[in-house]
Amino acid sequence: MKDFVLMQGNQAVAEGSLAAGVKFCAGYPITPSTEVIEILAEKLPHHGGRFIQMEDELASIAAVIGASAAGKKAMTATSGPGFSLMQENIGYAAMVELPVVIYNAQRVGPSTGGATKPHQADIMQAKWGSHGDSPRIALIPGSVEEAYYFTIEAFNLAEKYMVPVIILMDELLAHMRESINLPDTSKIEIVERRKDALPPCDYQPYKIDETDIPILPPFGGEHRYNISGMIHGEDGIPDLSPDTIDACVRRINTKLEKYYNDIIIFDYEPKNGADLAIFAFGSTTRPAKGAINKAISNGVEVDLLRPITIWPFPEKELKKAAEKVDKIIVAEMNMGQTVGLVKQAVEGRAEVIQFNKVDSNHISSEELYKTIMENN
Repeated sequence: MKDFVLMQGNQAVAEGSLAAGVKFCAGYPITPSTEVIEILAEKLPHHGGRFIQMEDELASIAAVIGASAAGKKAMTATSGPGFSLMQENIGYAAMVELPVVIYNAQRVGPSTGGATKPHQADIMQAKWGSHGDSPRIALIPGSVEEAYYFTIEAFNLAEKYMVPVIILMDELLAHMRESINLPDTSKIEIVERRKDALPPCDYQPYKIDETDIPILPPFGGEHRYNISGMIHGEDGIPDLSPDTIDACVRRINTKLEKYYNDIIIFDYEPKNGADLAIFAFGSTTRPAKGAINKAISNGVEVDLLRPITIWPFPEKELKKAAEKVDKIIVAEMNMGQTVGLVKQAVEGRAEVIQFNKVDSNHISSEELYKTIMENN
């Protein structure tokens, strides 16, 4: 391990991207994510990569998809309004199964909202922003150190499953500074794209083997193929027959179900005798832990349920945890984007209590402690 380094959340995302092997970034400045592209603009050339400032967020995600098609690990960084503009092309990346990483530092919305104020209100958009059944993975780090490690994991998942992966943080974590212990990067697992495609004479881009994951060699090489946002068959050519539509839509979505256990990261801290749990994520994790510690010191045991993978939603883990407790407090900085998902997952096994805050002030441990005691 290297020495401790004082690092900002956005810096941790940038450094984690470099450690993962990113070679291309396209972006447009937007608060509170701009530091990521500033750092990558400076450092990528020294790592054999390139940064391009595009004219807007639509062009940014398009350029990232193009770089991925050329075989490069590619990412962009944005915030709510820019994330909205990227949705159509995120759906395109999901359809053609090109791996891209999108960092979204959430801020108050809707519309322009508040550029320097935090929210956690892009949860649903991260999954459902594009039309159609569009597969993607979304991770929510809970600290600056986790931002570094889970950015690497985002690239690994994108390359492994050929899917867009979104890193969801918020203004608090984006601009928070913490001391983190940077690892020796030679000891970190870095996943690279598969290169075992059939010879060009036998190759079809979407003829899938038992893994359910396509092998897409870099554009510009000997393999030539079509990537179309339209429904396509094994050859990548648009085909709107009912059988092809059914097979294409089912496969691109169910491939994530097949690898659910590898994709899901869920922090569950059960306590002996706990009848109550807090469901929290991202920057709300820290006050949730503070409230739990205070409650325990006053004789009340409380579990922590923390999704780091928010999409796919960790239904199995929540269902198991709900068999142990009577009540789950869902704490989030929005009007209630995950509380319905929690209710659906627990299927009545535990009462679900909604705790929301939307004034841009962070949820405090004192507020959560009070809610714990009121529901004990």
